[in-house]
Formats: sequence, C-alpha cells, structure tokens
Amino acid sequence: MAAPALDALDQQLIEMLSQDARVSNRKIAAELGVTEGTVRGRIKRLQQDGLIAFTAITGFEMGKRARLAFINIQADVHRVREVAQVVADIPGINAVLITMGEFNLAALCLIDELDALVELASDKILAIDGVHHVETSIAVKTVKYNSRMAKITKPEVIDDDV
Repeated sequence: MAAPALDALDQQLIEMLSQDARVSNRKIAAELGVTEGTVRGRIKRLQQDGLIAFTAITGFEMGKRARLAFINIQADVHRVREVAQVVADIPGINAVLITMGEFNLAALCLIDELDALVELASDKILAIDGVHHVETSIAVKTVKYNSRMAKITKPEVIDDDV
C-alpha cells in the first residue's frame, strides 16, 4: 500500500503541530494563510490516514522507578515480521523495531524491576518460535530523550523485503 502523498501544506501543518499540538486551528490557519476549515479538514484527513495522532506523552517520572529497557532479538530471517508482530502483542512492550545487524529486532519497554525484564526477555520472547537469542540492556541514566523522535517526514521508498 502506497503512503498517502503529503503536500507542502500538510508538511507545514505537521511541523506546527509537532512543535505544539495544542495550537489552535485559528492560529495555524493565520500562520499558513489558509482558512480554519482547511486546517480542520487537513487534520481530520491526516488522522484518518493514520499519519498523525494526538496523545499525552508521559515522562519517565510517571513510574516509581521506571527504567527504559532494550531487548535485542535474533529471529529467523524468514520470520522476522511474524516474530515482530508476536512481540508487539506482548503486554508491556512499548515499541518493536525491525533492525539490521547482529540482531534483526529490537523491543523497548519500561520496567520497574529486573524480574519484569527477565520475564519479558527469557520467559516470553525467547519462547517464541523463530527466536534464537535475546540480549537485554537497561538505561541507567537518561541524558536526553526526545519523545517526538518519530515525527512524520517526507515518505521514503522502503524495500519491504526485510
């Protein structure tokens, strides 16, 4: 399925919203030189196409002792997408990425205790058919974390044969 085309107005709108998602449609319209109805329609279309979403992003401080943990996964090359979906469906996993290198999947999660990481990595992920090896690491200090690191940019052609 081809990614929806984003024109210059869509890109400008997304950039403004990525800076402040609470900015009013009226202010966006005035800055972009379009009507408020155009802004409202564009935002609705971008949401319906799954290109933007509005949510409250919590900080690490929300968890008592929450630590960001990484689970690197070596999965059978021919089953990477299948394994990725199974991992993504595990409660407690916040992100799953298909990667290149020694490991072909990476999972991110927030943990309060080491036992939770052991349960996720060893008891759940390593038990999935097609998973050969897992390695974990825990962030002990967060120097910088940008919760907007996955903002929408111009679509690129990506080879689906990963």
